[in-house]
Amino acid sequence: MILSEQHRELQRTVEHFVEQEINPHVEAWEKAGSFPIRDIFRQLGDLGLLGISKSSDYGGLGLDFSYETVFLEALGGAHCGGVPLAISVQTAMCTPALANFASDDLRRQFLIPAIRGEMVGAIAVSESGAGSDVAAIKTTAKNDGGDYLVNGNKMWITNAPCADFFCTLVNTSEGKAHKNKSLLIIPAKTPGLRIGKKLEKLGMRSSETAPVFFDNVRVPKHFRIGDEGSGFLLQMLQFQEERLAGAALTLKGLENCISSTIEYVRERHAFTARLLDNQTVHFALAEMQSEVECLRALTWRAVEAYVAGEDVTTLASMAKLKAGRLSRTIPDQCLQFWGGMGYIEETSINRAYRDSRLTAIGGGADEVMLGIICKLMGILPGKRKSGE
Repeated sequence: MILSEQHRELQRTVEHFVEQEINPHVEAWEKAGSFPIRDIFRQLGDLGLLGISKSSDYGGLGLDFSYETVFLEALGGAHCGGVPLAISVQTAMCTPALANFASDDLRRQFLIPAIRGEMVGAIAVSESGAGSDVAAIKTTAKNDGGDYLVNGNKMWITNAPCADFFCTLVNTSEGKAHKNKSLLIIPAKTPGLRIGKKLEKLGMRSSETAPVFFDNVRVPKHFRIGDEGSGFLLQMLQFQEERLAGAALTLKGLENCISSTIEYVRERHAFTARLLDNQTVHFALAEMQSEVECLRALTWRAVEAYVAGEDVTTLASMAKLKAGRLSRTIPDQCLQFWGGMGYIEETSINRAYRDSRLTAIGGGADEVMLGIICKLMGILPGKRKSGE
């Protein structure tokens, strides 16, 4: 993927926004356990950054996903993971299916205000017994005339406490698990929908997360995205953007881990020498940076293929897997070089260590990514023939 001057200009705009509107406030937001999401979203909407790859017919910029990737990578330069996560839910998780497959009426009612930053969206797929195993969800939507009655609950829903609508995966029939699901847009103020207590998390503390409960929630059938029974497929397509977004978001954060560690070990002395002068340390830092560049190359290759209209399930899963792996190893290695200071919550490496741990879990755990890759490589274990 070759960046044009238009890409570079977008990159500079986002980097400026992060430095001016996010990073100066991170410490306060992390302590509060939230950030002023509506103010931030409205500012992003005014800049056109919440609809970069969405159609101009609905207020987007009408650009391809490579521009979305540049936006996400620059956004990952924030000094916390929670704020970029909340923003990426809006742009790459709860709106792709709405933008690509919903009716014009739904797009006007929910997509346009989401792009403007006037509405906050959330993606409601995971359940306590069905995280990465999407086919196992239990939430139901029963036919009742021209409506559905939705019952069940969703877990670990980012943006839930402040969301205006949920892009929700439900079972609309008793059929096979991959053909009985539908995606519904459910407004947060619908009677019977209840947001649970905000979850206290290891990391991503400035991002608000909570369970969502549905008790006979009446949803008009025209709030469904696509055909009844197509929800699993539409969610899998939506996951492609989510996983590419997850990989792109990690890049700058990992580089921040490395650069801040270089600064620390350059000044820190042990046994009369700088820590940076130890070959074990500077070789490790060089290898970490090399790994980040490998992830960037893989992510950009996947995005280029996605823009070209190719099925990038394998590449997106590989990028997500690699991002998850590096998000565990690089912050861990860097924290080790910080020693006791790395164990103090106020240090940047400590927050990066906590925040980045989610990458290997959210949007499909590492093990699920491996399963997808193996399946598409044709190397999943099969049934043994008789006598074997």
